[in-house]
Amino acid sequence: MSDKIRIGKQGEDLAAKFLEQKGFRVLMRNYRYKHAEIDLIVQKENWLIFVEVKARSSTAFGQPETFVDLKKGRKIMEAADEYIYSTRWQGHIRFDIISVKLGEPPEITHFEDAIN
Repeated sequence: MSDKIRIGKQGEDLAAKFLEQKGFRVLMRNYRYKHAEIDLIVQKENWLIFVEVKARSSTAFGQPETFVDLKKGRKIMEAADEYIYSTRWQGHIRFDIISVKLGEPPEITHFEDAIN
């Protein structure tokens, strides 16, 4: 397993645990549609939240959350549209980013409604 894949998986694991501790229920991990992937799909009450997780072992090239660009956001929204349609979701939706800086201890920051 490459370092990039290992760091990504570790970040997603930490983000899922973080959200579960805050009362979210993880519905799906690594949901794929065409060329898009949503790292986590979670639910809390009448909210369905699509989460992009960005993990870095170093901030030498910038903060993890700054690596979610417009193109990535569009792909996430396209995949989310398919998920909403296929599950017939009728509640609220939101797009969040979770930034994970790996270290001891890891630093996790949750940005709500971060992708428009």
